[in-house]
Amino acid sequence: MVSYAPLHLRVTTPQIELVGATDHLLEKLEPIVRTGKASAEPAPYDDPMSLYEEDPEIRVVKWLQSVWRGRGIVTADFWRLNLIVMLNNKPVGMQDVIGDHFNTYGTVGTFSWLSSDVRQRGIGSEIRQAALHLAFDGLDAREATSEAFIDNLGSNGVSRRLGYKENGVTWASRHGEPALMQRWRLTREDWLPHRRSDIEMYGVASTRKVLRK
Repeated sequence: MVSYAPLHLRVTTPQIELVGATDHLLEKLEPIVRTGKASAEPAPYDDPMSLYEEDPEIRVVKWLQSVWRGRGIVTADFWRLNLIVMLNNKPVGMQDVIGDHFNTYGTVGTFSWLSSDVRQRGIGSEIRQAALHLAFDGLDAREATSEAFIDNLGSNGVSRRLGYKENGVTWASRHGEPALMQRWRLTREDWLPHRRSDIEMYGVASTRKVLRK
């Protein structure tokens, strides 16, 4: 494996692991994207979104390109940690942690998707908790934000259970049609009562050095 710190990052819980999105793991995750198992109904993603592409070949190409762009565009003002969700040593989705003007505001956003095979088993909540642990304990974030369409009951339910506060609504489009999104905000103070003692992190110090360059 190449010596690029974010690719060696790992966050573990008793149920899952979040690991850096190496090309080797992306190749193993590719069949889920190709077969459309990364999407859901009602449509959960705002435009533009590679996972909405109808042609499986184009879908995979655009998805990979988006991950590679996130890997390459890392500055002190913006970075995106692409992490692959491992369940029973198999890749089943992705959980991203995004810092936009992080050095100024200390705010991270999160984005995730799971294969349709493993949904409704509490994995969505588990990977969000792992991402928040990385953000607050590992990267010293001040707050975390999330957004989901109003009818995305799963994502909104996770935010509510983990202590996020509603933070207004906004319009976004999906498949070219307008739809309302619920915004959520979680401060470090509101996260602390939910902090878990069974989450471990590896490779954080070296990753922080990359994100601050």
